[in-house]
Amino acid sequence: MNYTKLLENAIYASCDAGYEIMNIYKTNDFDISTKSDSSPVTRADIAASNSIISHLQATGIPIICEETVEIPYEKRKLWNTVWIVDPIDGTKNFIKKNNEFTVNIALIENQEPTIGVVYVPAYDTLYFGTSRIGAFCIQDISKKIDNFAIANLLKHATQMPFVQELAEYTIIASRYHRSADTNNFIIGLQKQHKNTRIISVGSSLKICLVASGEAHIYPRFECLSEWDIAAGDAIARASGCTSVQAHTKKPLLYNKESLASEHFIISR
Repeated sequence: MNYTKLLENAIYASCDAGYEIMNIYKTNDFDISTKSDSSPVTRADIAASNSIISHLQATGIPIICEETVEIPYEKRKLWNTVWIVDPIDGTKNFIKKNNEFTVNIALIENQEPTIGVVYVPAYDTLYFGTSRIGAFCIQDISKKIDNFAIANLLKHATQMPFVQELAEYTIIASRYHRSADTNNFIIGLQKQHKNTRIISVGSSLKICLVASGEAHIYPRFECLSEWDIAAGDAIARASGCTSVQAHTKKPLLYNKESLASEHFIISR
């Protein structure tokens, strides 16, 4: 496979979806409805989904996307390579207009994430990483990039981690969802480290902050879906982080029979 072209395609798809999202974000006309799992969906989710799929279909690689029809495992298990997409990670944040929502695109090979792209439309910030070239961040990307060739992107990118040392042991936690198990784990960390700080933030931004070096650890003992974390996980691994299942300490796997993620710990 041409990994450079796949990465370029994923980055372009994420930014194009971000453009669609922000056009709707500015109107306040979100057309909110509720899915069967009681989570919200807006017309921005659908517009972003359609945009991303139109780009990724050209790669010929199957796509698992939050907003499309669920594909039976009997079919999916035959896919050694697959895209996993969340058109808007943090739809509740989008609706609340707190800017903490992302576009997530990951390439999974043999159940491991090898390409990750996370675009933060409201901040115009792109995070991307692969197992081959490492992890990078570009701020104000729409003002800097006139083409999406990787060579051009890398000229404007900062390699991660770009924060090398923190005065406090910094823990990332969900803004809205924190179970008793997560709280107990954090209490244990606070006992181990003299000076600690907790940052609460939404969407896959949590993983990106660990990848960038702005935090040490993100423990999660609540259920998510694979599309919530696959892209961030790929970026975190590319930046030198460790991502494991919380209880077994084995690496996180994707395109499993259940698309629910295990409880996990991502750390630097």
